[in-house]
Amino acid sequence: MPPAVLPSAALNAAERCAIKKFVSPPWLQLSLKAPPPALDAVANFLIERGSPGVVLARGEVRAFFVRSPRTPALKREIHRFLRDLRKIYPGFGEQPLGWKVLKEKNWANSWRRFFAPIKVGRQLWITPPWVEPPKSRRRHVITIEPGMAFGTGTHATTRGCLEFIEQLVPRFDAGELSALDVGTGSGILAIALVKLGAAGVVALDNDPVALKVARGNVRVNDAGRKIHLARSKLHRLDERFGLVVANLTAETILELAAPLEERVAPGGYLVLSGILDCQAAEVARRFAPARFGLLRQSRDKEWVTLMLKRKS
Repeated sequence: MPPAVLPSAALNAAERCAIKKFVSPPWLQLSLKAPPPALDAVANFLIERGSPGVVLARGEVRAFFVRSPRTPALKREIHRFLRDLRKIYPGFGEQPLGWKVLKEKNWANSWRRFFAPIKVGRQLWITPPWVEPPKSRRRHVITIEPGMAFGTGTHATTRGCLEFIEQLVPRFDAGELSALDVGTGSGILAIALVKLGAAGVVALDNDPVALKVARGNVRVNDAGRKIHLARSKLHRLDERFGLVVANLTAETILELAAPLEERVAPGGYLVLSGILDCQAAEVARRFAPARFGLLRQSRDKEWVTLMLKRKS
C-alpha cells in the first residue's frame, strides 16, 4: 500500500501559477520523525504553512515547500510548533530537522506517483482521475482528485468508514436510505453512499475549499442529483437520517456528540472515525449504552472506526 499523502489547499498565488504552468522552482524537502499519534497534527500544520503535499510513511513526515525569501520565517514557525507539541509528546522534536534542496523537476505534480487505484471492501475501487478506471462488474468505481481536501481512500479512517458503509447500506430497502456525511472533505464517503444505493445524502463541511473540491468530485462521479453539499452547522439540521457518518477527530466527535445523536433516526446507524486507539473507549462510552449500542469496531494501525446503532 502506498504511503498516505495529504495534498494541501494552502497554496499562495505564486505557487498556484507555478503548478498551472508546470514551472519547476527550487523546492525544499523537510523530513522529521514523529510518533504515530502526532503524525496528523504535524501534517496538518505543514499543509497550513503552504506545503502542497505531505507524505506520511513509517513514522516519518516528509513535506515539500517552494524555496522563497520567506523560508527562514517558515523554519522558525515550524520549530516553535514542534516545541509546543513536545509538551504533549515528551521527547518529540528533539531530533534535528532534515532540510534539503531538491533537484529541479515538476514537484507540483510528482506526488501523483503515490496514488494508484485501490480496492476497499468488496464493492469499491477508488481511483485518481489520471488513471484509467479499472473495469469490474462487481465493484463501483469512485474517482477522487487527491488534492486540497482530506479523503482519498488511502487513510485508515476513510477505509474504515467505507467498509462499514458497505455493510450498512444493504440493510435498508432500495431507495429508502437517507444519509448524512459530517465533515465530507473530498466527498468520498457521500459518493460511496450513493454508489452503494443511498437515495440521498446531505454532506456538510465548514471549509469552503473542501466543499469546492467535493463539488468537483461529485460532478465527476455523476452523483450530483443525490448529494446536497452544504456549509450548514450540524445543530441547525432538523432532519433525521438512517445512517450518519462522521470522520473527524475524537475531540470534535465528543464536542458534537449531542447534535450527532439527534440526527440519527431511531433504529438508525452512526459510523464514527478519526479516533485514535487510546481514545476509542471514551468515545464509545459517550454514545453507548444510553441511546446507542456498539455493534462493531475496526482497528487499522493506531486508528479505530466505530459502528453504533440507535435504540428504537
